[in-house]
Amino acid sequence: MNIIAWIVLGLIAGAIAKAIYPGHQGGGILGTILLGIIGAFIGGSLGVFFTTGTFALTAPTLSITGIIVAVIGALIAVFLWNLLNRSAV
Repeated sequence: MNIIAWIVLGLIAGAIAKAIYPGHQGGGILGTILLGIIGAFIGGSLGVFFTTGTFALTAPTLSITGIIVAVIGALIAVFLWNLLNRSAV
């Protein structure tokens, strides 16, 4: 997948995850894209693990199921980010 598709997938997944997750998450547009890209890796890796039983660092394709998996991964990333930020304060 090329870099433009990663940015688009990251923006879509990050924006949806930030809209779903309760509370305020800062970071702006770049933070949203980065969160979505990290979420795509988390979601894709978990999807591969649950379907094949092996761990592979991968990301989903730019499709409806790929976006859903990326959003789930981005929600996990937001949750982990909030845990790290809360414990650091």
